[in-house]
Amino acid sequence: MQNILIQPIKDSLPTTIQSYTQIAVLVDENTKVHCYPLLKDLLPTHQLIEIQSGEEQKNLETCTHIWKKLTEAEFDRKTLLINLGGGVIGDMGGFCAATYKRGIDFIQVPTTLLSQVDASVGGKLGIDFGAFKNHIGVFQEPIKVLVDTTFLRTLPFRELRSGFAEVIKHYLIADKQAWKKLITKDIQKQDWDSIVPHSIAIKYQVVSQDPKEKGLRKILNFGHTIGHAIEGFYLSNPLKSKLLHGEAIAIGMIAEAWLAVKKGFIQSTELAEIQHYILKIFGKSPIEISHFEPIAKNAFQDKKNENGVIMASLLAEIGKANYDIPITAEDIKESLAFYHEI
Repeated sequence: MQNILIQPIKDSLPTTIQSYTQIAVLVDENTKVHCYPLLKDLLPTHQLIEIQSGEEQKNLETCTHIWKKLTEAEFDRKTLLINLGGGVIGDMGGFCAATYKRGIDFIQVPTTLLSQVDASVGGKLGIDFGAFKNHIGVFQEPIKVLVDTTFLRTLPFRELRSGFAEVIKHYLIADKQAWKKLITKDIQKQDWDSIVPHSIAIKYQVVSQDPKEKGLRKILNFGHTIGHAIEGFYLSNPLKSKLLHGEAIAIGMIAEAWLAVKKGFIQSTELAEIQHYILKIFGKSPIEISHFEPIAKNAFQDKKNENGVIMASLLAEIGKANYDIPITAEDIKESLAFYHEI
């Protein structure tokens, strides 16, 4: 994990930026208030670029605003962009950096649990396109990822819980022993200084073997085929309550664990264990029966699909996962019906 530094920001940032003379920092209204003060005095003269928070801002319009600010400041290809925030800031800021003047250096400083254990690791960058999550994007590694768990203290509980879904996913696909330990504690009693590095290590080990997601890396999408379809549906429907990423993935993991039972991969006892803990942490989100069809339709735009067939990553057992498992729209609707009836 040579480009990931897990230490206090006061120790990691100064040495990382010392060779740059043009620096921009991308923030939203939340990280500007709660996180920017923790590194402002560590920086030389720099440009602050502010955007609005929220997944609904992760689009080309916001990218245009970022590119415009970089251009107006006359930043050249030797510029460094520091992305200070959660998954939206990291994904979109990295995408803007990778495409501005064919690419400038960028650093990820993830401030949420979700971005620390997932979004900032692996070089995936992108933006949403309508109801489709991360539909436009590139693979490009940052110069460094600077992880400091101190930032987690700035998070509202709902945001912290959202990120916890990715920790759960990592343990379910790759570490049965860690999963068994995890479920003995509620979220408020978890040791983030231990969990964050371990969760990062799981993702890094997978990504380093398959950086462009041609095979093994697809296991990281457990819960995401259905979860992204759910998230995209509610994100694009202004009359419905928005679900945070982790909240949608929590539903997706229960639904896809049910599919793993249906297809003979895992036992019903394993499903019950997964279902019990996820519901204990997240509760149950209301999904109307009338939404099953459009959610299933969203899944046909999933980036893992091949030749019009929806491809999912399903558990082989707790601690191991399969990938490239074909599922149907009917499978998705049945799994949502299972969740609905819990």
